[in-house]
Amino acid sequence: MPEDVENTEQAEPEVDELEALRNENEELIDTLQRVKAEFDNYRKRATRDQDSLVARAGERIVKELLPVLDDLERALEAAHAHEEAKLEEGVTLVHRQLEQILEREGLSPVKTDGKFDPHVHEALLTQPSADEEGAVIEVLQKGYRLGDRVLRPARVVVAGPKEDDASDGDTL
Repeated sequence: MPEDVENTEQAEPEVDELEALRNENEELIDTLQRVKAEFDNYRKRATRDQDSLVARAGERIVKELLPVLDDLERALEAAHAHEEAKLEEGVTLVHRQLEQILEREGLSPVKTDGKFDPHVHEALLTQPSADEEGAVIEVLQKGYRLGDRVLRPARVVVAGPKEDDASDGDTL
């Protein structure tokens, strides 16, 4: 019998140890589930905050554009009344206001003086010219940057090789 008592004493610590490990496992699973739930809530809150920020940013720019819309409506009313001088003045005012608002938001025109740059220019045509080959000779549509990013490349005409005057005439 002494052997049976010894086996029972060994079995009890193993059962207690096993029970302690199960309890620890349950606690860890519970903690993990709580952390997962907290992270899901954080992710949802961050998405909601980001959507709200984007909506407020759009609201701010639209609010700044409302006076431009008002001035444009006044210019259109002047056009209907055949007041050409007021129409030109109104359209100029609207253009200036819109440019100022967009500049405050970080918009700037792409520079088009000098050599063609494929990073900021889009060549639509190449024409023989007296200018240096590869120079921008005409801007068909202005390009714009927002900060460092090109929103729209400038559409340009680029100077091609110069024409030879000798090839135009008759040779003897």
